Amino acid sequence: MADTKTDTDQTDTDQTDAKEQAGSGLDALRGELVDYLGAQAENLVEKTGERLSDLTQQLLNSAENGGGFLTGVGSRILGGESPLKALVSQKAGDVKDKVVEGAKSLFGKSKGKSGQAKITNIIEVLDIGVPLREAYDHWTQYDEFSGFSKGVQSVSQNDEVTSDWKLKVGPSKRSYKATTQTQIPDDRIVWTSEGAKGTTRGCVTFHEITPDLTRIVLVVVYSPAGFFEKTGNIWRAQGRRLRLDFKNFQRYVSFADPDEVEGWRGEIRDGEVVRTHEEAMEEEQQQEGEEGEEGEEGEGDEEEYEDEYDDGEEDGEEDEEAPDEEGDYEDEEEEDEEDEEER
Repeated sequence: MADTKTDTDQTDTDQTDAKEQAGSGLDALRGELVDYLGAQAENLVEKTGERLSDLTQQLLNSAENGGGFLTGVGSRILGGESPLKALVSQKAGDVKDKVVEGAKSLFGKSKGKSGQAKITNIIEVLDIGVPLREAYDHWTQYDEFSGFSKGVQSVSQNDEVTSDWKLKVGPSKRSYKATTQTQIPDDRIVWTSEGAKGTTRGCVTFHEITPDLTRIVLVVVYSPAGFFEKTGNIWRAQGRRLRLDFKNFQRYVSFADPDEVEGWRGEIRDGEVVRTHEEAMEEEQQQEGEEGEEGEEGEGDEEEYEDEYDDGEEDGEEDEEAPDEEGDYEDEEEEDEEDEEER
């Protein structure tokens, strides 16, 4: 009986020790968990504080700029929304307004501060290895543009000032009526055009670099009209089409026969013809004739000068012979006097 009691007491003692050890391990785990949660709470508080600081700064900035954002949040809170929901809703509304305004500006709904629609400026410079006059004459042959240009379908000339153009940019086709405002031979051409899908103002100038090298500067201002034209204007489709056709003109002129081109040599100022092509050609012929006559007169003067020079040389030779004859005559007189003395 004594042994049985002793074993029972020993078992109770072992169980008590095990409980104490389990309790101490649980306490340690509980302590670690408390420390971890405390650290996470501190981190969350710091992040929340930073966000609140940023939000406070945004509210202050909004108040300084007129209070639009702050006023919107306040009105939402007064309407029954929670402060957090009011802040989020107002922010989302501002973003939506900005997106809508951007879309309107792209498609012409908003004309901006200046009140003008969005335009495209196109500036291109090319050097062509032909004389200045040849490059200019090729440019004045508008009916030839459809032969080398992919964007020009046809051109019909109404008179010296106006012309009708049918163009194509991608799938879009359009027609323009162009009016030449200024045209000075071998110098510049300035024009304007109007159509249902937009307007343009353009200027092309010609510059002689060397007798066989010409620089052409092309400047075009394009104002689109209509949904598809404005959409194409976003991707600069018109500028790319014009740039490619300008290079096609360079290629066409470089390989063209210079004897087959006859440009329009008239002059236009302020949209009116001040000198026709026929008048310009007559003036050029008269100038060439006058230059030819001056050249012939110059040759005649040279011949007369040569004749005078030859006469001068003959006179000089006679003058040189005269002293010799006088000298010979004096020598004869001296010989006669010597003969008389001897006698």
